[in-house]
Parts: sequence; structure tokens; C-alpha cells
Amino acid sequence: MKLILALLIFVSPFVTFAQSKTEDKKAAKLAAIKNMVESQNYVFKAQTVLPMSGPSRQLTTDYDVKITKQSVISYLPYFGRAYTAPMDPSKGGIQFTSKDFDYTLTPGKKDGWSVLIKPKDYRDIQQMTLTISSTGYATAQVTSTNRQPISFNGTIVAPKQK
Repeated sequence: MKLILALLIFVSPFVTFAQSKTEDKKAAKLAAIKNMVESQNYVFKAQTVLPMSGPSRQLTTDYDVKITKQSVISYLPYFGRAYTAPMDPSKGGIQFTSKDFDYTLTPGKKDGWSVLIKPKDYRDIQQMTLTISSTGYATAQVTSTNRQPISFNGTIVAPKQK
């Protein structure tokens, strides 16, 4: 009995230290996500695509949307029904660069955010809505003029420094 009590007394400070270190890392990550979203400088990395028709698919290639104050650069795939074919077959996905867009940030539930992006200089995309959690998980919903809506699940990460 004395051995068990001695072990508990010896081990408890290490357990408390490990818990506080984990909580510190979590708080730092939450602060970093909040800073990226509010400063409008982040990358949405798509991991799963959810088309309107057909099954969801895991993405194995790097697809993303880079968001800065100056531009929105989208490189996402598209699975679904298109009402008109693109003029350039190599532009089959949701690929565009917009330098003239509306960006509306709204606080969401449970410390998250809702971001509404409306490109003015790219007519095919009506809007892109990002629902971002405070832990960095996000859902992007893209509404197009000539295609069915599509959704993506993924994460928010910091942009790579050049």
C-alpha cells in the first residue's frame, strides 16, 4: 500500500505537467486559427468532396483555396452535373483566380466563423461559403452559375512562406 501511495505521489506532477502542456498547445492552435481567419490569410486544404449526386470521395491530390486580402486562388476538382461545357477542357474543375471579390466574415456557433466569398471578376462562381470551426476544420460550399452545387470538407492551414 505504501508503494502505491509513493508511486502516485511521484507520478502525479508529471501527469499534471503533461495535461497543462497539451492544453497550452491547444490554446496556441486556437489562437493561430483565429489570427489566420481574422487577418484573411489562410489556405483551405480539401480532403473530401461531397457532390450533389454520387458518393463522397476522398481526395488524394492536393486541392486547395488560397485566401489573402488581395486574391482568392481556387484549385478544386468538380464532380457533378455541368449545364454548359467549359471552353477550355483543362479548366474542368473549380479553378480560378479572383482579385476583385467580396469577403464577409461572420462569427459562427461555438467560436467558429462563416466566410462568404463572392468573386466579381469570375462569373462562373456565384459564391463560396466556408464554415470554419475554431479548431481548424472547415466545410466549403461552392455555388456555380453553370453547375450543380458542391461541398468539400477539409482543414485550414497557414500559407507556405515564399
